[in-house]
Amino acid sequence: MAQVLREPEVEAGRITHARWVRISHWIVTASLLTLASTGVVILMAHPRLYWGEVGNDLTPALLELPISRNYQHGGWENRIPFFQDSSSPVSASRTFDIFNQNGWGRSLHFLAAWLLVIPGVVYLLTGTVSGHFRFHVWPRTGELSSSRIRKEVVDHLHLRIRPATGGPQYGLLQKLAYSVVVFVAVPLAVLTGLTMSPAITASFPFLLSIFGGYQSARTIHFFAFIALGLFVIAHVVMVVMSGFTRQMRGMIFGR
Repeated sequence: MAQVLREPEVEAGRITHARWVRISHWIVTASLLTLASTGVVILMAHPRLYWGEVGNDLTPALLELPISRNYQHGGWENRIPFFQDSSSPVSASRTFDIFNQNGWGRSLHFLAAWLLVIPGVVYLLTGTVSGHFRFHVWPRTGELSSSRIRKEVVDHLHLRIRPATGGPQYGLLQKLAYSVVVFVAVPLAVLTGLTMSPAITASFPFLLSIFGGYQSARTIHFFAFIALGLFVIAHVVMVVMSGFTRQMRGMIFGR
C-alpha cells in the first residue's frame, strides 16, 4: 500500500489529486474550450471535408456540414478555364458574400494549441515517471472482464453513478475513457493539426504519408475533435451527477 500511495498527494488519510494534475487539468481545459470555439469558426468558413491531398468548393466533398451560410450555397458564376484543352483547371467566382473569420480564428487556434501541447507533454512525462497512469488511469488486468465492463455500462445507462471521492479513484469506464483520450484522441488531434501546416510538413513530410494528405488530416482532425467534445460533455455530466461540489473542490484545492 505504501508503494501505491507514493505518487498521489495524501491528505487526512485520503488520496487527492496531485498539484501537477490539477494545474495541467485547468490549463488543458482552457485550451480545449478555446480550440473548440475557434475550430468551429474555422470550419464555418469552409464546412466541407475531403479525403486526400486537395479539396475545394469545385471538387466533390466527403462530408458537408450545415453550419454556416457557406453550406451548399450554389452561388457560382460561369466557370472559366485557364487553358483551351479539356483538362484545364477552371476558376469560378462566388455570387454571394461568404462567411470568413479565418484570420483571427486560425491565429487564436494555433496559439491555444500550444497550451494543449506543452502541458500535455509535461502531463504525459510526469504521469509516466510518477506512476500516475499505472496506479490510477490504466485499467488493471483483473478489471477488464466482460462482466465487469457490462455491469459498469448498465450502471451508467441507468444513471447509477457512485458518489465522488474528490480524488483519482476512477471507475473502469473512466479509466478506459481517460486512456483513450490521453493516448489516442489528443495525440491524434495534435498530429493531424500539425500535418495541416505546410511549414511543419516541409520539415516532417512523413506526416503527410501517415495521414494520407492535407485534406485527410483535416478530416481526421475533425472527427478527433468530435470525440473529444463528446468526452468533455460526458465528463461534465458525470462531475455534476457524482457530486459537483466535492469534485470541484478536489480538482481545484486538492481536498
